[in-house]
Amino acid sequence: MKSFSGKALRWEWHNGIVELTLDREPANEIGTVMLSDLEKFVSSIKLLEADTAVCIISSAQKRGFSAGADLRELYHGAIALAEKERNAGVRDFVERCHAVANAIDAAPFVTIAAVHGVCFGGGLELALTCDIMVADKMARFAFPELRLGLIPGFGGIPRLKRDLGNAFVRDLLLTGRTVNATKAQAVGLVSQLAGEGEALKIARAAAAQITKFDATTRATAKKFIKPIPYAELKQEVELFCELFARPAVLAALKKFVEDTTAMPYLP
Repeated sequence: MKSFSGKALRWEWHNGIVELTLDREPANEIGTVMLSDLEKFVSSIKLLEADTAVCIISSAQKRGFSAGADLRELYHGAIALAEKERNAGVRDFVERCHAVANAIDAAPFVTIAAVHGVCFGGGLELALTCDIMVADKMARFAFPELRLGLIPGFGGIPRLKRDLGNAFVRDLLLTGRTVNATKAQAVGLVSQLAGEGEALKIARAAAAQITKFDATTRATAKKFIKPIPYAELKQEVELFCELFARPAVLAALKKFVEDTTAMPYLP
């Protein structure tokens, strides 16, 4: 389908460009609703690819691109289940997320993430599936998962290692610190830096240029320059599920859920 409007996102196709807009309050958290809509998008890739040169992924939410996984849903879902069922449910969710991420990563058209505001955890992992990342100067990036006793679980570390040096990857992961857009561009995470509120405009300009190129050459170049680290991604799933099974993780999630500050997802 060339257009879709769901509960968490929508997309429109026009002149060879698909614009996929994340739009779920308060900050595009990735839970079952967002995941279901993303699955609808990846199931449409085959239908879209013949006429599509570029897909731009952006957010309509003021707070940013995405704050990451829906931790409240994850916690409440986990405590409602017995341990064996809980572990199976978490594995199923993580494997579905990986299937979506891998499909976007491997899409034959070029993908551009237009980022503003918060781009944390699973949100950063979604952006990392894209070929090009454009960010406005107010964007912030982080992997805060270690605060919960976890590692990123949607493919973030293998994809970040694919694109950047290990020193920056270790720093981002092991400190949980927030990186601003200027630093993100300096290390190569962000390819183009835009003025505040201008990321989507810059992404659209890049997309217009990309549509001029031959589709076969474009897809071949992308596949050659952007191999998908499938073995490491599978290992990440196992490590995430192993860590999630520990009582310390549920305790950390409980603390997050009970936090009464305005934006508890901020590192």
